[in-house]
Parts: sequence; structure tokens; C-alpha cells
Amino acid sequence: MTNFCDLTYSELVDWLETYEEKKFHARQLFEWVYKKSILDWDLMSNLSKPLREKLKKGLLLPTLQLVKITPSTDLETYKFLWKLRDGNLVESVLICSGERRTVCVSSQVGCPANCAFCASGKQGFFRNLRPGEIVEQIVQINHWLKQKEERVCHVVYMGMGEPLKNYEAVMKSIHLIIDEETLNISQRRITVSTVGIVDGIKRLSTENLKVNLVLSLHAPNQNIRKKIIPYARKYPLEDILAAMDEYSMKTKRDITYEYTLLAGINDHPDHAHELAHLLKGKQCTVNLIPYNPIPNVRLQRPDRKAIKEFRSVLFGCKIVNTCRYTKGDDIAAACGQLAMQQQNLPKPALAMMPE
Repeated sequence: MTNFCDLTYSELVDWLETYEEKKFHARQLFEWVYKKSILDWDLMSNLSKPLREKLKKGLLLPTLQLVKITPSTDLETYKFLWKLRDGNLVESVLICSGERRTVCVSSQVGCPANCAFCASGKQGFFRNLRPGEIVEQIVQINHWLKQKEERVCHVVYMGMGEPLKNYEAVMKSIHLIIDEETLNISQRRITVSTVGIVDGIKRLSTENLKVNLVLSLHAPNQNIRKKIIPYARKYPLEDILAAMDEYSMKTKRDITYEYTLLAGINDHPDHAHELAHLLKGKQCTVNLIPYNPIPNVRLQRPDRKAIKEFRSVLFGCKIVNTCRYTKGDDIAAACGQLAMQQQNLPKPALAMMPE
């Protein structure tokens, strides 16, 4: 069976014609699922019963089973744990800020990057998500928001996984998300985060998209970066920054650099000066994230004095920077932890779903 959310409009038309159904039903189906957030074929009242029976037999919807929702204490962040059809678990995070509703989506089960400070990588890497499994995270959260008459307006690829190592599926999911017939989310409201996959960054710069690009930098030099980000051994920092500059030049989009502050590792004022020199002259923002401790990892969060000193150096060097002091505001941290670690949920199955 085919995942409904894997299909573009033209692919859905082809599916309908294969089953000897009129192509105008494609627009009806997209309206029900993407505009009205209806995920039950039987509730699609303007479709004939025979068509609904064909849909039940040929198209999967939904494919994600909601295991639990974990709200933050301030009710500004909601963590959604999904069980996939093969038994694996992934997470999405809904961030509520004013009228903005942002969803942080996962693109892989586990993560191959294995950054020293990230919980996702500690679980290992199991498989890539399909385009529909990425898109459906947003569709299902829209379904949940429907009772509040709210909808997702921003999407960040900053959950489990390295998006640019699942390039084809991520690109197809973006095109589905921005389609006027589906979720109709502006390209400029979509952000892709990468640990620095140079070939992926260069390829993304040729896609004629206006999505925002975020680099998980986390170090002011290659030596420190190699110690905390294994992928840094394959991709030299100077090559990554050159690729990011190319993306910015081609798309006319500013770049954001994520920098997780780790006590005694990358949080000294000298590191701040080195970072400022590295980014001098670039149209960018540095997003500082004080480390949030995870079990069995011997890394520590800097104290507020160290954070303030680090920021002061950057401001003095005219480097625009922001800082997320609280866990609830830290999208990357919220997306990077499996809820199975919290509630004794079963570990994800290792079975690989065929591509």
C-alpha cells in the first residue's frame, strides 16, 4: 500500500486513474486531508462509498500512530511521540510562540551524526523517513490543533536525524509542504538544519528554493569541532563555511549558526573571539544554546556569567547573536530526545523499511 502523504498532486491523479476514478477527486482528497485536517476516509462525505473503499484498500492514512503528547510546564512546547508502521519511534515538537505555531520535524529514525551533546545520536541510526512520514507529522499536528482553530505556519527540519543525509525525501517533503494544494506554507517559513554536509548544502543551493539554512557549528575551529562532531572529520570547517556562503549568495538568505555552549570546551571568551573572527563580514546570526544535560554524558552547562561574557565578546565584535536560556525555548534540544528514555517505552525496532 502507498502512503497518501507520499503522493504529489500529479502522482495522486495517476493513482486515481489506475483505479478508474476521475482525476478531480485528487483536489477533493487534498482538500480533506491538508485543508480540513480530516484523516478518516469515511468522514469525507462528498466521496462515493466505492471510492472510499478503494482508498481504504490502496492508500495508507494515517501511518503514524500517536503514542503520547508531552507538554512543557508553560504549555508553550508539546512533544509528540509517534510509532511508525515498522515499530520505530520518532518525535515532533510543536512550539507555540504568540500566534506562531512551529513544528520541528524528524527526518530520520535516530541520527548518523552522533554529536557528543545530542541524545538522538546515542540511539544509533536505523533508517531514513519517507517523504510522507515527514509531511504527516505536520498533518497530524494540524489535526490536533484543529480544535483550537489553529494551524502550523512554520516548519523546521531540526528533529531526529541529519536532513541532508536523507536528501531526496526531505526535498520532496518540502515541495509537498509548500504546494498551494496542500499545506501552502511559505518557503521562507521553512528552515533546514545541517551538521555540515557539504555536498548536500551545495546541492540545496541549486534547488531554486528560498528556505532558511542553519548550520550546527558548535565550535570556533576544526580541532574542537572534530572532538564533539564526528562528521567534522569528513567535512573540513573551511569547506562547510564556503558552501554556506555560496548558499547565502545564491538564495539571498541570511545564515544562522547554532552554537551549543559546553562548559570548559567551547565557552571561553577566547573561543568567542575566535568565533567572531571566523564569521567576520558574514550576514548571519549566531544562536547560542546553553547545553541541556542528558543522562550518561559527562558534559556540563556553562553558568550564566560565562554565557554573558561569551555574548559580550560577540556583541563587541558586532556579531548578531541570540541565546536560549530555557529548555522549553530550545527547539533543537526538545527535538533531540526520544520520549522512550523518559517513560520506559519499548525501544524502536531495528527492522529497515524498504525504500
